[in-house]
Amino acid sequence: MKNYSKSFKALWIGEIVSELGGAAGGIVNGLLLYELTGSKEWMGILWLIYFIPSLILQCISSPFLNYMVKERLLRNIQLIRSFAYLLPLLGFILVSENGAIIGLFILQCLLGLMQPIYASLSFSLLPELCEEKELVNANALLDGTLRLMSFLAPGAASLFLLFIPIHFIYVFSAIMFLISFLSLKRLPDNPKQAVSPWTKRFWWKEMKEGYKIFFQYPGLFRLTLLSSTVQFAVGVTMVLSVPFIRGSLDGEYWEYAIFSAAFPVGYVIGTWILTSLPKSPLFMYIGLMGGGLSFILLFFTHSIPYAWLCELSGGILFPLFNAQSAAMFQKGVAKERLAQLSSVRLFFLRLTMPLGILFASSPFWDLGVRPVFLIIGTIILVPGLFYFLITLKNTGSTSFIQVK
Repeated sequence: MKNYSKSFKALWIGEIVSELGGAAGGIVNGLLLYELTGSKEWMGILWLIYFIPSLILQCISSPFLNYMVKERLLRNIQLIRSFAYLLPLLGFILVSENGAIIGLFILQCLLGLMQPIYASLSFSLLPELCEEKELVNANALLDGTLRLMSFLAPGAASLFLLFIPIHFIYVFSAIMFLISFLSLKRLPDNPKQAVSPWTKRFWWKEMKEGYKIFFQYPGLFRLTLLSSTVQFAVGVTMVLSVPFIRGSLDGEYWEYAIFSAAFPVGYVIGTWILTSLPKSPLFMYIGLMGGGLSFILLFFTHSIPYAWLCELSGGILFPLFNAQSAAMFQKGVAKERLAQLSSVRLFFLRLTMPLGILFASSPFWDLGVRPVFLIIGTIILVPGLFYFLITLKNTGSTSFIQVK
């Protein structure tokens, strides 16, 4: 960490504390809604209220992101989210159970609206805070730490639940986002960013230009599609993890908890391994192929310890692809367009996750849990193998993000 700038450290601290608060809040959201309604249908509605506004804003917000003061907007978003996490608690105190449900849905809607803007801006800000040679490790450090926070959050939430009512855990989440806001105040505003007039004509012109430029980068588009297959698999796993461990393998709750923790723990290990590996497209595609293979192996697994090992292996291998592909994107795009094109990229990634959820939960396929793991693993492995072989054949070429 000592090699990174103070601004990067401020962003890193802001990211990890907000991820801890957000992950803990996400766990409480589901528990609270199920406790109040006892309905899985309401659980589905809760996710739709998050994803639908998020995807709509992700799609239409990209023209404006190049003309924002990124640092200031990041701070404002964290402050809004800090106050938003208090809404279910205030609803419960002032109105009782119905008030808590209303506050919960408003919270989810606000989180869905804020997340795509925050993620696009923080992603595009990273090249301004790090030297180009540090980008792969910086992406790996951020991604790995966030995974670690998502692993620690359930334990923190469980510990709090032993001593305080479920509603008051929202105070913890609010405090975490407030700390994130204070950390991001250490980021100096970039005075060179100019704000243009927001008109309908300006928005439409920039919207078309952004998508046009995005598709003019064949390497960029390819990496985005490959990352989208990973996000599709994440959506599938969100649905199938419990049925796989509790149903197919007849596991206990604690065995499912270890299965859920194996991937983020592996991700932290993979992030550490990546710092000592050569940064090359070959290793990047090896990570993608290995991650896809870990899903395929779940199709053949009839032992819970082997299932843990598959998840751990996937967690170790995927950072080799994720961190390097993100850094290639950041290096290959002009900085004045990076925020806008990052938003377009994130739109594709965020779109495929709910598609994975729908694919895994749809009654029309009737495939069973194991075959679905085989399908998603193949979807990741085959393109990864194809581009690995092409890269191996053209080892003399190092440019993978090119304009037509």
